[in-house]
Amino acid sequence: MTIEASPYHFLAAPATPTRGNVTVFVTDALRQAIVTLDLKPGEVIDKGAICDRLGVSRFPVSEALARLQAEGLVDILPQRGSTVSLVRIADVLEYMLIRKALEAEAVRVVTGNHSPDLIETLERNMSYQRAAVEIDDRSGFHERDLEFHDIIFGDMRFTKVKGVIENTRANLDRARRLILTPRRLEVTSAEHRAILDGITTGDASRAAAAMRAHIDSVMTELIAFASEHAELFADGELLRNDPDYTSFPFG
Repeated sequence: MTIEASPYHFLAAPATPTRGNVTVFVTDALRQAIVTLDLKPGEVIDKGAICDRLGVSRFPVSEALARLQAEGLVDILPQRGSTVSLVRIADVLEYMLIRKALEAEAVRVVTGNHSPDLIETLERNMSYQRAAVEIDDRSGFHERDLEFHDIIFGDMRFTKVKGVIENTRANLDRARRLILTPRRLEVTSAEHRAILDGITTGDASRAAAAMRAHIDSVMTELIAFASEHAELFADGELLRNDPDYTSFPFG
């Protein structure tokens, strides 16, 4: 007898599920799968197959999908089921503008006024980035990329600012993962090095300019990718047909 492989092989059942935390577990597992693109934009979600894979009833899966709908990661259509939400490039533009303003200011603040171990911590992160680039570990590089920015915010100890960034992360991470190519890994690593060099030399203007250039570079590539792969974006056709739709304050 042949046993069919689960379409959700990337989901792992909870080790010791309890009634109180099953919904949280399922929500976290599906969110992670969506953000990492194991569940791709526009993909139909098979609740029954998820239940079988995770060994849970339909209730926590339905609750999890409702929560992810509120986060903008899932679309639930009456009588038609659930799908992974398409990325909206308009949202990405807005999120990246928020990040650009906050992160450029963050590096300006920490330059010349940081903890004694910040440079060493960032240098260690950079070495991990280089290792990930060398073996084309895109997922590992992405995690080190997020960590690089988190280290800078953490050194400011402004938790509310970091919270604003976290609130924009899930949908933004999906879009950024779409452009993770070996070339992009190399470019991002070089851009991070320019930011760190500005901090290390105590040149706040240089560090802030490097951060703005980094975010502009990512945004340019995202816009180009979305124009070529409009089907992955809820507003992809608008982007493709209207050049002004992508107006973004570069520089």
